[in-house]
Amino acid sequence: MILLKRIVHTTIWGGPKISRMAGVEGDSIGHLYSLYCREGVSNEILNGEWKGRCLNEVFPLFKDKVGMAQYEYFPLTLALTEAQENLSIQVHPNDEAACALEHRARGKRESWYFIDAPTSGTIINGCTCRDEAQEAQMIAQGQFREMCDTLPVEVGDYVFVEPGTLHAITAGSLVFEIEEGSDFTYRFYDYDRVDAQGNKRELHVEKATSSLDINLKSTAKRYNGQEIKEKTYSTKLINNIDIYTNESNTLECFTLVNGSLIADGIAVAPGSTIVLWPGENLDASKVQLAFVSKIREDKI
Repeated sequence: MILLKRIVHTTIWGGPKISRMAGVEGDSIGHLYSLYCREGVSNEILNGEWKGRCLNEVFPLFKDKVGMAQYEYFPLTLALTEAQENLSIQVHPNDEAACALEHRARGKRESWYFIDAPTSGTIINGCTCRDEAQEAQMIAQGQFREMCDTLPVEVGDYVFVEPGTLHAITAGSLVFEIEEGSDFTYRFYDYDRVDAQGNKRELHVEKATSSLDINLKSTAKRYNGQEIKEKTYSTKLINNIDIYTNESNTLECFTLVNGSLIADGIAVAPGSTIVLWPGENLDASKVQLAFVSKIREDKI
């Protein structure tokens, strides 16, 4: 197994919930990355033969053995995410758009499990545009808030966001986020917020417009004990079990959200991910809420 050190990411829209929940310092934490593997930034490994090295360094050493040879970096990103304020109105590219706009093979799919629901009871999801002509008119006039549809969500809801969907989590939300390991987020609008230096964040209206599909909207669903499978990854909720075993033929990412456990002699804090090899076990008797995420075996 590989135990990963959490990465704290403060943001302009983050808040204090994650610090209280996971025992880390900070009042404006937007993401607590339990698994992040990209160039220049990745989780430090806390145990075993690779202790002290980062996941992005060692992934090439074992990816062939677990059917992930086609991936440059570990293909999932996992995080606790808090929105004290509304996130930017945004869209992610699908694989075709990522190839055309970024010369990369993969876009970005993502899912959220709502630990805390938004204060408004809804998130931004989908467009109100009736057709492409109205879409073009609203974008030209900067009517980004007006073009946003909404989706009601409650605590315990799971929402998958197909690439091309206009979306944003809204103020009050605390989610466990599962996403493909891609950095492509195109912002239409960011509420004219400024950072500590008085600078507005970059917008990407042209790329966002190219990636947007006005017909896409998400739905909210519940786990109800089953594994939820998306196009490239799957995830399931774990609680009320004594032992968890990776019974698949590939790596599984066990992310503790609430409760406690000991792995390889190390106390694991909430918001941490353990990467399990096929056949490995965890004592999960004190786990109150965790998620297991993996790349679908038929996609590797």
